Amino acid sequence: MTEPTRRQLEDWDRNIVWHPFTQMAEYEPLIVDRADGCTVVDLDGREYLDGVSSLWCNVHGHRHPRLDQAIRDQLDRVAHVTALGASNPTTIKLAKRLVDLTPPGLNHVFFSDDGATAVEVAVKMALQYWRQRPDPRPEKTCYVALANAYHGDTLGSVSVGGVARFHAMFEPLLFETLRAPSPDTYRLPANVTPEEALGYYLNAVEQILSEHHARIAAMVVEPLVQAAAGMIVHPGGYLAGIRELTRRYDVLLIADEVAVGMGRTGRMFACEHEEVTPDLLCLAKGLTGGYLPMAATLTGDEIWRAFLGGYAESKTFFHGHTYGGNPLSAAAALATLDVFDEEATLANLGPKIARLGEHLQRMASLPQVGDVRQCGLIGAVELVRDRAAKTPYPWEEKRGMRVCDHARAKGVLLRPLGNVLVIMPPLAVSLEELDRICEAVADGIRAATRENLTHTDTPDA
Repeated sequence: MTEPTRRQLEDWDRNIVWHPFTQMAEYEPLIVDRADGCTVVDLDGREYLDGVSSLWCNVHGHRHPRLDQAIRDQLDRVAHVTALGASNPTTIKLAKRLVDLTPPGLNHVFFSDDGATAVEVAVKMALQYWRQRPDPRPEKTCYVALANAYHGDTLGSVSVGGVARFHAMFEPLLFETLRAPSPDTYRLPANVTPEEALGYYLNAVEQILSEHHARIAAMVVEPLVQAAAGMIVHPGGYLAGIRELTRRYDVLLIADEVAVGMGRTGRMFACEHEEVTPDLLCLAKGLTGGYLPMAATLTGDEIWRAFLGGYAESKTFFHGHTYGGNPLSAAAALATLDVFDEEATLANLGPKIARLGEHLQRMASLPQVGDVRQCGLIGAVELVRDRAAKTPYPWEEKRGMRVCDHARAKGVLLRPLGNVLVIMPPLAVSLEELDRICEAVADGIRAATRENLTHTDTPDA
């Protein structure tokens, strides 16, 4: 087969490749041909800074020699080994490394493919645990999750998700989930002050748990930041508070660190900030440095023991993926963890986090910026039509996307969450690259909000 032309590639990309979360009737191809460090290059040789880490997963930059070599070395051994009744040294070493790194007590690792499957595993594991523990509680079949939560796109992860625009279509297929309010400190309920926010949101969780704990299997939460909900940063103490509540009411806590883990918040795991050990911890995205699909669900001894027994007892966790624990992915993950140590990635984040904060504070003064939010090297800028009233732009106006289009013309790749602009570069980003990313965002905001159109208020979910 001869090499296709650029025009052929674009035609096939428009009409054959079905892109996720993309309206294909409007899609205009951007085909990335190669990358290096924090820069990706398209077919025409145009360079773009990767301002969202290839959807929040790239950690140490593209084509990092340490990660590249680890995958090549693993190829010389074996590319894939099933985890169903077999194993390989690379995956075993990764499991031990994760147990040593994660919060204390998480001594067992179940590997899967991506963030959604990591949450799916946790949800199913929690249900089966309650049915198989020494004093079974089979009535515990529902879950608690936050409003506007996003935990993936498999049916279990969709059931605990709360983004109506993504999930409303599939409601007939979903199981019951009780919703606690999203702990949003920007759009607080009427008569709730910022000082009262923590108590208000924890009280709302306690009301649900006190009334329904007998039938609740687990609460699912993204620690510190609800990512796809709009990078909503929780008030300090919220994570520790729900850990205490779930323990008090005998409900498991599932921490979804798919987006916020692997150094994004300034520590390796977001749970570390409030010294919390969840009952189940979900990891993916940056686990392999953004190179290959891999996810991990970690849990403790009590849950592990509930699945042990003789073959005829059928206590086995009947769940698995063909590529779960893939050794190529495990090699990339081990190398990713090595680079964290060798390059002192976390220790070097301080100046980058501070520089991002400086840029966000400057953007906060722009007339159509309602709020700026930050947690570690995660930044967000929320656009509003009316700053005083916090009135969002109608989502149909695609203001966030217009900012990203402007930034792209300046050589920066971004992807918004509606009216929320996300700044989440690789942890390896330099200060100069971070400046360029943030300046492109600020210029894009000015361009995209210059014309403040008049529309009837439309909530932007």
